[in-house]
Amino acid sequence: MLDDRVRAVLERLEREDAEERAQGLPQEVRARAVAPTTGRFLFALVAPQSACEVLEIGGSRGYSSIWFAAGARILGGRVLSLESDPVKCEAWRRNVSEAGLEEWAELIEGDAHETLPAIDDVFDVVFIDAEKDDYERLFGVARPKLEPGGLVVADNVLSHPDPLAFYAAARQADPTLASVTVPLDRGLELSVVLR
Repeated sequence: MLDDRVRAVLERLEREDAEERAQGLPQEVRARAVAPTTGRFLFALVAPQSACEVLEIGGSRGYSSIWFAAGARILGGRVLSLESDPVKCEAWRRNVSEAGLEEWAELIEGDAHETLPAIDDVFDVVFIDAEKDDYERLFGVARPKLEPGGLVVADNVLSHPDPLAFYAAARQADPTLASVTVPLDRGLELSVVLR
């Protein structure tokens, strides 16, 4: 639910992200958060699902994690977020705590290429928002963690057509998936597992 604590943290993070972009800070130090409308979209994806299990690859400072956790807590779900940058991990923990969502969100710190294969859980939603050159490999490791009906959401497929046009085309050509590019903000590729 979007209570006052959650809204306050989201609004602060939106201001910080806008300021960092306006200052032209390098990508590696910026929050690199999803756009607010994408955040609301992610919330809407998980909020109506009972016990929705979300895997987020690329948690940054927790902006999208907060949207997911706020939606997941409505019907008893949770978010497992992966992030490698220790500074961003510290901010993630602080922001999720300030939003009051620690019970519904967990962070695994480390390189997703190393931490993801060790995760045995099955997820309903996988969100990929990491380094763009890594999407294809991360999808390959995350795909077995989804059962039919599971959903993979990849961000930035329109804002970063090189290399993500290939990622989107590969998902749309896969007969085991139903995939569509959604032209929301920086572009989302939604891929539902059919079998």
